[in-house]
Amino acid sequence: MLEYLEAIDRALFVFMNVQLANPLTDFIMPIITSDSLLRVLYGAAMAIILWRGDRRLRWLVLFSAVTLLLTDQISSNFLKNLIERPRPCHVLEGINLLVGCGGGFAMPSSHAANAFGQAFLFSWCIRGTRYYLYTFAGLVALSRVFVGVHYPGDVITGAALGALIGLSLAAAFARFESMYCRSQKVTPGHDDIS
Repeated sequence: MLEYLEAIDRALFVFMNVQLANPLTDFIMPIITSDSLLRVLYGAAMAIILWRGDRRLRWLVLFSAVTLLLTDQISSNFLKNLIERPRPCHVLEGINLLVGCGGGFAMPSSHAANAFGQAFLFSWCIRGTRYYLYTFAGLVALSRVFVGVHYPGDVITGAALGALIGLSLAAAFARFESMYCRSQKVTPGHDDIS
């Protein structure tokens, strides 16, 4: 059964990475997946929230940092070493490799885990952001297949891990917010960035 799932995953990878490759995705996907760009975007978003957000959103930045720490460390330093799945760029020939292959293992994708962890946390805590955050997280996850460093199964597993951690931290934030608001006599759920 596991061999069958791996064969499907490999076939999906070849379809997405090789057959769907085109000049547009070859240009855009390495930009979307860039660690430097993702760090700058995350840092800028957190800085804007700290600067323009209310007290509730400033607390949410702390929960965001914990989410990022958990998604990144669990995926990179625990699960990848436990599963030890080689990246497709290490074992397949003739792929469309658009970035450096990297020396680590593939499953789960840390990019997908981090992006979906943040998407689930913020979309559950700030109304009206789901469409944008899930779309962005999906693009980050897909970019990992298009650039040749992850199988679709790697990004699905990373997305699921990120969703689980993001939802857990959103629930923890809701509990914190409820306790904090009772002690401060504040109305919960105010999420203005103005």
